[in-house]
Amino acid sequence: MSARRRRREAAFRLVCWVAVYLPLALLVVLFGHALVEGLPRLDAAFLSGFPSSSPTQAGVLPAIAGSLYVISLTGLISIPLGIGAAIYLEEYAPPRWSGLVETNLAQLAGVPSILYGLLGLGLFVHVLGMGTSVVAGALSLAMLVLPLVILTTREALRDVPATAREAAMALGATRWETVRQVVLPVAWPRITTGVILALSRALGETAPLILVGALAYVTFLPDGMGSPYTVLPVQIFHWITRAREGFVPNAAAGVLVLLTVTLALNALAIILRRRLARGSHPNEVTR
Repeated sequence: MSARRRRREAAFRLVCWVAVYLPLALLVVLFGHALVEGLPRLDAAFLSGFPSSSPTQAGVLPAIAGSLYVISLTGLISIPLGIGAAIYLEEYAPPRWSGLVETNLAQLAGVPSILYGLLGLGLFVHVLGMGTSVVAGALSLAMLVLPLVILTTREALRDVPATAREAAMALGATRWETVRQVVLPVAWPRITTGVILALSRALGETAPLILVGALAYVTFLPDGMGSPYTVLPVQIFHWITRAREGFVPNAAAGVLVLLTVTLALNALAIILRRRLARGSHPNEVTR
């Protein structure tokens, strides 16, 4: 290898090293700053308290309850629709139509989240008259995560060996019986992982919910799908934009709560994938 090629390879390795470790270093710095600022404020009173004009008395209970409410309803809407659409596109739809839809879904998955907020504002809040309710926010987030759920589910279904389908049909199973009893059990670990990761992304979204009416100051818990609400990202954004510096530790503590919930969802995805994968290896299906 010539000296010139060695220099090029060394430069390329340096660029790759910087591309990997620089974002990690920035993440560590940001997390460390949030930890230093927010950890002294993170206690039981903060987690069980309600928003207040006094920084030392403000809490995040309505934001936590609103986030759980909205994300649960988002999952109830997007998971059945996404998995059902993926099964149809992968197992039943003509290849040309399926490929066209997948191309458009890939484009929708990359659309900025604020555009889904604008769509939710026009469609759910104004046209359908849902107002600033939990269901309007959940439907807007469902539109955001639906392409991700469909694409990840299709990838999981596509990875199931064709021999598993052929063996089931050779034994007299119908297409639906093959999908339900052979394909889905094998693909389910990856489907579960993709769904949880999609919902964890929705949990941290702020722009769509601000546009569809998530309130910044809520002193009550949501009591139904038509109730006003707030969520953790909106509450954090409200505290950061407050003029008083006393709310900065509250915002940092809210960031720690949001990170904890997100990491818990990611850990749940890993655990579920490992447990579900134990009895669903493709080779076991074809025996």
